[in-house]
Amino acid sequence: MKPIVLLLALVLAAINLRPGITSLAPLIERIAAELALSRSLISLTTALPVLCMGLLAPVAPRLALGLGLERTIAACMGLITLALLLRLAGQVGSILIASAVLLGAAIAIAGPLLSGFIKRHFVGQMGRVVGWYSLGMAIGGAGGAVLTAPATQLLGDSWTHGLAVWALPALLGLLLWWRLPNQRESVDTREARIGLPWKQARAWLISCFFAIQAGLFYALATWVVARYHEAGLTLLRSNTLFSISMLMGLPSSFLLPWLAQRFDNRYLLLMACGLVSATSLAMITFMPTFMPELWALSIGFGLGGSFALSLVLPLYEAGSPLAVSRWTAMMLCMGYGMASLTPILTGLARDLAGHYQLPFVVLTSLAVLMTLLAWRLSVEPRRAAR
Repeated sequence: MKPIVLLLALVLAAINLRPGITSLAPLIERIAAELALSRSLISLTTALPVLCMGLLAPVAPRLALGLGLERTIAACMGLITLALLLRLAGQVGSILIASAVLLGAAIAIAGPLLSGFIKRHFVGQMGRVVGWYSLGMAIGGAGGAVLTAPATQLLGDSWTHGLAVWALPALLGLLLWWRLPNQRESVDTREARIGLPWKQARAWLISCFFAIQAGLFYALATWVVARYHEAGLTLLRSNTLFSISMLMGLPSSFLLPWLAQRFDNRYLLLMACGLVSATSLAMITFMPTFMPELWALSIGFGLGGSFALSLVLPLYEAGSPLAVSRWTAMMLCMGYGMASLTPILTGLARDLAGHYQLPFVVLTSLAVLMTLLAWRLSVEPRRAAR
């Protein structure tokens, strides 16, 4: 199979990992009102996929051993398609939440395997290919945030149709991945029994860093529009600011992994992204109406870069595609498991406090902690990993 086809398949799969989640943000207050759901309950539509992405990530390497890596990813594309089509019946709250669970399950399994796919086919150019991979995810996330509201308007102002339209790129991903030749891993019995790297200190540091950046992203994807609106900005401008943040993730997602490989400075870049994110969140928390476009740009760049760089880390810690999948599975398991709490706790804190400033103070503190973890990764000695 030609490398360009493999890269296209990777990018198309990456694009489909985000819209099912970010497409809810522009409509979440409307959905909550129409379905008479509290903010903490409607946040389950974001939190449950993230929780599933954490709980089910360890299953991915074992599924790949049995079914083959490419065929398992194709099945994940099919499950994403089904989950998004279910949103046509999203007026029933239980079906909307069930679609979130299915979506999270598919993303959970696809994520670690896509990292293994990169390790298998693009060993000599991982930084550049991860740049394309994270760019694809940023495109999907930005598309969900920017295009869902216009799609809803075009489809008769039906938010169920606006959410379900994202099944189309997922279906395209299914068709392409199904045509890729399926390769099973050739591993001995001992290697097949190796579990996740729970005893590796660096694996924990990487997982905690990933947890914080993912938690910040999903909390903002759920509530930052509401935060801007509460501060006095119009709903249109609030949605525009969120869209700016998502779009700004595009250049950072592509550029920073390339810089990390070119200059071998990924930990310095991680710290810089953490500082930018913390500063931007502090401004959104305490001065949300002061130059909001600037801070929307910078938070998008900081979190987009943090996510892209965190995807690179397991590729340099493990040797084989299966080992990379294990490191990535632990990172996603711990990361998304903890990150799933942030949208719920942010919504709950808003309900209890009566305003968004208090939960956003906590989010700012998490960004500072993320910066400290990046520094710790730069000084923690590396050991041989499997």
